[in-house]
Amino acid sequence: MVEPLAGLKKQHKFRDYLYWNLVAAVPIITACIAMFKASIMLLSLYIAACIFLIIIVYRFFCSHCPHYINSEKVVKCMFFWGVPRYFKARPGPLNLFEKGISLIAALILIFFPIYWMRLFPGLLVIYLFSLAAFGMTIRRNECKRCIYFECPANFVAEDVKNQSL
Repeated sequence: MVEPLAGLKKQHKFRDYLYWNLVAAVPIITACIAMFKASIMLLSLYIAACIFLIIIVYRFFCSHCPHYINSEKVVKCMFFWGVPRYFKARPGPLNLFEKGISLIAALILIFFPIYWMRLFPGLLVIYLFSLAAFGMTIRRNECKRCIYFECPANFVAEDVKNQSL
């Protein structure tokens, strides 16, 4: 059985936002450095793709999350702080299309830079290790106490879910 970390995380604080964005910045900046070394045009393409794909994830994934739904005018979560709620809140689980779009967007964000990063093995190692640390840290510290029970990555124990319903 997985033990929860000090209960469910009902709301994020600004320090959560800072922490998670700093942790996520390591692989992103590493990828940007590698792509800048390869081509400024490539870096521009990567930044544009990141912005586009983050908007896609915000629309199809985040709009289901209680942190998005319970926000009034701006979202206050671990990745978006002060961002207006542009999209209609849609409580409940993601449908198959939304899961697919969210997964594909995340995979593109992760795997797009790897082709060019192979030209810079040191940066590739930093990228892969920091990405692994990011994923394991989220899984360990957030997914075990997330209030979005319908999230495909939710890892809250069933008895904790049942107690909070």
